[in-house]
Amino acid sequence: MKKSSIIGLVVIAIAIAVIIGLYSNASSYGSFADAKKTSGELHVIGYLDKQKELYYDAAKDANYFSFYMKDKKGEECKVVFPGTKPQDFERSEQIVLVGEMVNGEFHASHIQMKCPSKYTQDKVEFTEASAKKADI
Repeated sequence: MKKSSIIGLVVIAIAIAVIIGLYSNASSYGSFADAKKTSGELHVIGYLDKQKELYYDAAKDANYFSFYMKDKKGEECKVVFPGTKPQDFERSEQIVLVGEMVNGEFHASHIQMKCPSKYTQDKVEFTEASAKKADI
């Protein structure tokens, strides 16, 4: 077998491995209803329910933050985040959660917030918070 044929086969094998790796890591977007039906991580986009209480007591447990969120379809669910409360969380216009449903609560491993800019009306700030996978 020629050297060029061997190199070509190795390049094809690496390309296939990269494609499989990208697709296996891809998480999909959905609603809280979809999260109840599926197992595994799911992205949920929604809005903070400012009528309900945010719970964070750093003196009791600094790695427990919970709140209520409505998804894009209007379904409300309690969200538990095993980390500290992100700064300016109440100011967020939109929230993207990554996590899974556990006993009727959405356990988020990652929170991304879309917040209005402090300085200009045209710009939007994005803030992210992550929890270590071992903490969940």
